[in-house]
Amino acid sequence: MENRLKNKNTDTPDLWTAIQHLHKAIAAGGVDPKLLSLVHLRASQINGCSACVHAGVAGGKKAGETDERLHNVAAWREAPFYTDAERAALALAEGATRLQDGAEGVTDAIWEEVNAHFTEAEIGAINLEIALTNFFNRLNRTVREPAGRTWG
Repeated sequence: MENRLKNKNTDTPDLWTAIQHLHKAIAAGGVDPKLLSLVHLRASQINGCSACVHAGVAGGKKAGETDERLHNVAAWREAPFYTDAERAALALAEGATRLQDGAEGVTDAIWEEVNAHFTEAEIGAINLEIALTNFFNRLNRTVREPAGRTWG
């Protein structure tokens, strides 16, 4: 796959500053980076973004995530490797990502489960991680960003 975008405008400081601020806001939420990597990975799998799937696995490994859990996140409902809190976050990621074609989105049951496991600050960070992941998934799919390459 060849990237459609030849010049990624990496010399645009305002763009990269804004993205850095979003990442800082996510980190300030106090959510375990391993959980954030699972959320990022699952949303990226749903959206078929190879660049972000690759980044999610790399980020998860850097945060100390195991191969077993990274390989099974696509089937997290059936796999025994995740806590109830992680399952709630993964359900939120799926609900927030699958908004197309009349999908149900984030149901009250999903929201109640998330609230049972996380503080409002943590939920804000997880939601922002999901939104930022979906943002990058759409950019990367549009320009055909290949796995293993980075933006900035």
